[in-house]
Amino acid sequence: MQNFLQEMVVGNLFAFLLIFMRFGTALMIMPGIGDTFVSPMMRLLFALAMSFVLTPVLSPHLPAIPGHTGMLLALLTSEAFIGIFIGTVMRILVSALDTAGTIVSIQAGLSNATLFNPATEAQGSIISAVYSSLGVTLLLVADFHHRMLASVVDSYQLYPASGAFPEMGDLLETISKTVTMAFKIGVQMAIPFLVVGTLVQIGFGVLGRLMPQLQIFFVAMPLQIFLSLLILALTLSSGIIYWLNGYETILYQSTNP
Repeated sequence: MQNFLQEMVVGNLFAFLLIFMRFGTALMIMPGIGDTFVSPMMRLLFALAMSFVLTPVLSPHLPAIPGHTGMLLALLTSEAFIGIFIGTVMRILVSALDTAGTIVSIQAGLSNATLFNPATEAQGSIISAVYSSLGVTLLLVADFHHRMLASVVDSYQLYPASGAFPEMGDLLETISKTVTMAFKIGVQMAIPFLVVGTLVQIGFGVLGRLMPQLQIFFVAMPLQIFLSLLILALTLSSGIIYWLNGYETILYQSTNP
């Protein structure tokens, strides 16, 4: 009886530690939960709580306790590496908002107005900060954090806890596709601004040729800002919804076989 209880306790602790290595590293990077405005202590407690709850669920998918210390360290390291990879994919998808905001800021003539963007943890344009903050907020409001956590659980089917590192070629291909899709979504969100901005520039270029004495810059700049803000008000909701749909699709493809 004592041996049975000892094996059960040790096995559960081992399973808890493996799950915590993958979940903990993913939670420290994923958007929303892993952002800098969330206390590290809260993130740690949340990762511990999630690992405790998921231990009985994921225990059948975990290997037996290794008999060698080196194998145990390799298993823990591989789990942490997979968690970092999953969290990085989730974080890259948020960069689409920063790309869209940067393009919009350039078209609106507001690229020089910068402030700290909490989503990217760096200086960025005002429009980028608006897009990023709104996107992360909607991820939580629309319960997308549930899907992000579920994707970590589903990753045990694609990346089983075997102690072996995933193929670097497959990981790099996934990262490359994610970056490409994130940039594509960001540019597509900014297409209305690119079209209107190009037409405005062409129009004022022709006007400058027809009326050389007119100070085009002082006339074009306020109109350019006004049109960009007007388009932003008209397309903000649809653009964010388009990004959320793309986020869900790419996240599912990256963490499911």
